[in-house]
Amino acid sequence: MTIRELHTLFLKYPMVCTDTRNIQSDCIFFALKGEKFNGNTFAREALKKGAVYAVVDEPGFMDNENMILVENVLETLQELATYHRKYFGTKIIGLTGSNGKTTTKELINTVLSKKYRTISTKGNLNNHIGVPLTLLSITKDTEYAIVEMGANHQNEITFLAKMVQPDFGYITNFGKAHLEGFGSKEGVIKGKSELYEYLMADNKYIFLNADDPIQEERLGNYVKKIGFSSENHKYFIIQFKGAHPFVTLEVEDIRIQTQLIGGYNFTNCCAAVLMGKYFNVPVPTIKDALESYIPSNNRSQFLEKNGRQIILDAYNANPTSMAAALENVHKMNGDHKILFLGDMLELGETALEEHQQIVDLATKMNFDEVYLIGKLFHKTSSTFKHFQSFEEVSAYLKEHPIPSGLVLIKGSRGMALERVMDFL
Repeated sequence: MTIRELHTLFLKYPMVCTDTRNIQSDCIFFALKGEKFNGNTFAREALKKGAVYAVVDEPGFMDNENMILVENVLETLQELATYHRKYFGTKIIGLTGSNGKTTTKELINTVLSKKYRTISTKGNLNNHIGVPLTLLSITKDTEYAIVEMGANHQNEITFLAKMVQPDFGYITNFGKAHLEGFGSKEGVIKGKSELYEYLMADNKYIFLNADDPIQEERLGNYVKKIGFSSENHKYFIIQFKGAHPFVTLEVEDIRIQTQLIGGYNFTNCCAAVLMGKYFNVPVPTIKDALESYIPSNNRSQFLEKNGRQIILDAYNANPTSMAAALENVHKMNGDHKILFLGDMLELGETALEEHQQIVDLATKMNFDEVYLIGKLFHKTSSTFKHFQSFEEVSAYLKEHPIPSGLVLIKGSRGMALERVMDFL
């Protein structure tokens, strides 16, 4: 079956499932493979549960007329997504970066959806499987799609960009993330900049933070760039008015008071403002959109519980975002500041050095209490409380209740530090 023929079926049954635990009636099941599973073995079950077709890539499982045999299921899913993206011609904004991708994507979508019919990446489904699923959620009514692209090694953004074929692009920043795959900060810059290279080769528009010297240098004299800045009047001016604790900015003499904590969220807001302006969303409407947005999913959430102010930022962490979080708490008002810091994963050979630098920064800032959780932080040198696992800190907290104060909870996703909330 050709991709065109498969796409004709998809238009009739526009729902893709890759997990038999989530089968929906009249979906098309794609039998993906993983390190520990073979989706082909679940194809028959998918049909029994309501899938109208099952796409498989092993002839031995072809025992039903509603099974479609292809050479490679994953590649077929990706090719179908690109074909579908071109079929409707929806304008796409491609987004990547080391920190803030998901928040920025949600802010852009919040602003543009005030005027246009939009779709965006769900959660952080930003890899070689999540991206095609996002593209396949485009409908004939979709005017703009905001597609998040993640990467932890070279050439991954190039691959995803060729699949997505974005009309516009934005890189949030270049930070110390996924160093295990990229090797170094320079490797991160090179890898993320693959989005720039794709867009420039196609003469497409690029949005940028003109106050970021790396972005300015990378884009050079490229003509089709649209930037924001706090002071460079060659670009659209957006002024930072503080984060006490919520980010406040000013656009064309209109003040916007967001519900996002931390000065590091300022540029994320700026990207949404810039794109709103470019796509003709009125500034008062942009203001309404940003002020109504409330972060969720453990991303820079500001909560109050039992007399404590809590910054729950346990969705992910790397040295850049961790340092920014510490800087933010250091600047905030509070009589008793308490940190729960979990290991930062995927840092490769630099892991111990990066964790020690965070510990040194926390020491310099003189916080009242610091709890370090994980095998990497356990190897660092400090006077803080060290715990090799969450089970250890859990046992400690049962006997030693957390005092009132300002609490930061920050760590990589694999640490699941939101569990600290049970002790607050």
